[in-house]
Amino acid sequence: MKLWLAAVGHKMPAWITAGFTEYAKRMAREVQIELIEIKPEPRTTGKSVTQMMEAEAQRILAALPKDVLRIALDERGAHFSTKQLAQQMKDWMGSGRDVAFIIGGADGLHESVKNSAQQLLALSIMTLPHGLVRVLLAEQLNSCIAPTACCTITLIIVNDAAR
Repeated sequence: MKLWLAAVGHKMPAWITAGFTEYAKRMAREVQIELIEIKPEPRTTGKSVTQMMEAEAQRILAALPKDVLRIALDERGAHFSTKQLAQQMKDWMGSGRDVAFIIGGADGLHESVKNSAQQLLALSIMTLPHGLVRVLLAEQLNSCIAPTACCTITLIIVNDAAR
């Protein structure tokens, strides 16, 4: 299975890139995670916010791989605990489709992107910097996938006092 993070924004601070890269490296062998950086619309063109969001939406939709399950991050989306997200990830993995998580830019996501998504997901009711969302989402996906990966871990505790 492959996970995609399509995120508006580029030229992120080094700590964001390092954080995302660290969690991507920790991902289970059976799952790959790849970042697609979408160039934000320049804020100096005199375009309205709606026009800028429309331009970014076109770039996002063009960059997404075909036939992926689209999950748009939005503050009005579903709120999951980590355990609930793990179950949702298990269901998505069982569908056999790759999953793309879509992170908006400074102004969020255009309605056309949200409408094209199969699900809206909220990481928090707080507004988060979109660069930080990459790191938080990668960490949560890593936490969720580890227990659902194709392996079994058996822990045997030996009580030395009983010997």
